Amino acid sequence: MKKLQRRLSVAIKALRELGLAPLGLYAVYQIGLTTGHYRRQLSSSQKRLEQLNSASALKIYPCLPGLPDRDEMARLLGDQIKVVYTQADEIVSGKLRPFGSQAVPLVLTPPVPLLDWMEYEAGNRLVNGQDINFTWEAGRFGWAYKLAMAYHLSGQQRYVEAFWRNSEKFFASNPPFWGPHWASAQEVALRLLALAFCSQVFIGSSHSTPQRLQLLARSISLHAERIPPTLVYARSQNNNHLICEALGLYTASALLRDHPLSSTWHALGWKWLMYALGTQITRDGCYMQQSTNYHRLMLQAALWAFAVHDQVFNGDPFPEQVISNLSAATMWLGKLIDPQTGWVPNLGHNDGSYILPLTTCQYRDYRPVIHAAASKFRHIKLDPEGPWEDLGAWFINQTKPTQARVKLGTWRVSPAGKAAEPPHILQSPVNDSWAYFRSAQFHTRPAHADLLHLDLWWRGLNICQDAGTYLYNAPSPWDNALTSAFVHNSVLVDDQEYMLRAGRFLYLDWAHSHILETITDPENRLVSMTANHNGYHNMGIEYTRKVTACDDGRWEVLDRLEGPTDSIHTARLHWLLPDWEYEISDPAISDGFSGGEIRIKSPYGWIALQIELHADGSGKPITPLVFTLVRAGTLLYGSGTISPITGWVSLTYGEKQPALAFISKTTQPLPVEIQSTWIFPNES
Repeated sequence: MKKLQRRLSVAIKALRELGLAPLGLYAVYQIGLTTGHYRRQLSSSQKRLEQLNSASALKIYPCLPGLPDRDEMARLLGDQIKVVYTQADEIVSGKLRPFGSQAVPLVLTPPVPLLDWMEYEAGNRLVNGQDINFTWEAGRFGWAYKLAMAYHLSGQQRYVEAFWRNSEKFFASNPPFWGPHWASAQEVALRLLALAFCSQVFIGSSHSTPQRLQLLARSISLHAERIPPTLVYARSQNNNHLICEALGLYTASALLRDHPLSSTWHALGWKWLMYALGTQITRDGCYMQQSTNYHRLMLQAALWAFAVHDQVFNGDPFPEQVISNLSAATMWLGKLIDPQTGWVPNLGHNDGSYILPLTTCQYRDYRPVIHAAASKFRHIKLDPEGPWEDLGAWFINQTKPTQARVKLGTWRVSPAGKAAEPPHILQSPVNDSWAYFRSAQFHTRPAHADLLHLDLWWRGLNICQDAGTYLYNAPSPWDNALTSAFVHNSVLVDDQEYMLRAGRFLYLDWAHSHILETITDPENRLVSMTANHNGYHNMGIEYTRKVTACDDGRWEVLDRLEGPTDSIHTARLHWLLPDWEYEISDPAISDGFSGGEIRIKSPYGWIALQIELHADGSGKPITPLVFTLVRAGTLLYGSGTISPITGWVSLTYGEKQPALAFISKTTQPLPVEIQSTWIFPNES
């Protein structure tokens, strides 16, 4: 009975927060799965395509601008051109680097017997006991872009031969609508983009025979026809699924312009692509999935869409709202990029999605997409120049040299009166440090429980960091566990999450934060910000955090819990630090004071983090802070039960590495005020 009541309560909350239309669309999708409607629909589509495709030869047209000049690309890449050949040769030898990580065998043949695609979509998210995302990563054909880059720059035929060898193996081992590679329409769409790109690059090679091109054209038509039946699911999500699937249809219509179904694909793709780009980006440029990883995916998809449009469909103007959204989204992401490294805070879901890996830069480097997007959507050139401009070279060959030049990082200085606009980047007035302060009011479902989380960066180092994602599909506790507030850099009350985790990807009882105060310096840099969140209002508690970049180079973070003074609560403050050498000072306790310190050894010297518990001024004794240090789920200092997800960071999907979780706790009457002070080397 209690389980039924809980399900009913969750359903009511989901209806209230997600809305009737998305839930209705999702219900339609589920009905289609359970009744076998989609299986019958795709079977009918396959028979129809067999008739249409056999009627005449299918011609593949170029759908992207002309390829970049080889000499110019070589000049741009410099020594980095070696990276292109190294990566491509690795693929020729049968290796893949999933999500930008370590090399593993490139497996394109899934385990047999193959099941109908719906069996995987219905909930079987493990293939051979492994998260299905690893299977999908190979099937996205991201490796094919690397072969195409190497062939264009070198002319070496082995790269074309490797593409066709692997593609033919894939087509033979994954018949239409059977197996995991056909389960997700988004994965099908992303593979279609890779096939489109490679068809344009490899078209002149002797390995690209008429027979192979016909095989490719027929496969593209099958990919396109897989998308419409389950587009209702993408519409229910209105996120990256809808963007990618609409983009796949739009691209197919440009590739196979003579196909009888081309106009249908075009109309459907254009309609939902414009809807997605028009509704998924807020006025200030934040992408609705609240994830830097998915923000990059959206901008890459938009760059591809504009390239196809400019090459094939330039008679259909983009809506002004879409153009405005993409301009704002470019600046939003640009503010978060560390100018020294190109890295960004590990905000939200990070499942390694990198749909256009047309760069020599590492997975974590966001400069390729921001340079390309700045040129296309804001009509400016970002400085400094470098090999990270390679992505743009594949899509924006007509960039005008007269574009204004802007240095990466200057977007962080907000115009007067706009310091409160997200993302909230605070900058030190005296040293090379900055912070991202997470504040949001959710209009779409939250990805992580990360309100008032703080990322702190110094000299290109991520000093206090976001744990990331690691895995979606794995045995407990690793089933998307790093979304939890327990591993974000903020305060928890009574060891309770402040939102209800109702599913692997679903939080309900959404909390919201509000900015209370912002302070800028004479150069209009944001140097102090105060915000709160209402996640503990049901307990009568207000959580407020103030972050300040001090004039002497220190950073101060003041966390305050206020509420009924006759109630006792536990405050837990968590900081996730790099896995460096450390020293912990014995906690200091005296009348009205309790504090402790950890020092971590960076490549540039020791960094100190001092934590103090402030008395409330009432004269009541305070309960001392209790400190623990956890690394990789193992207790290093202090005592108590430790969660296995504590003390880890995942920089890309499927990989986790140790980090230092420095946690302080106190249990006492409200108010509670804890100050954290960061002190960098040679700065007091």
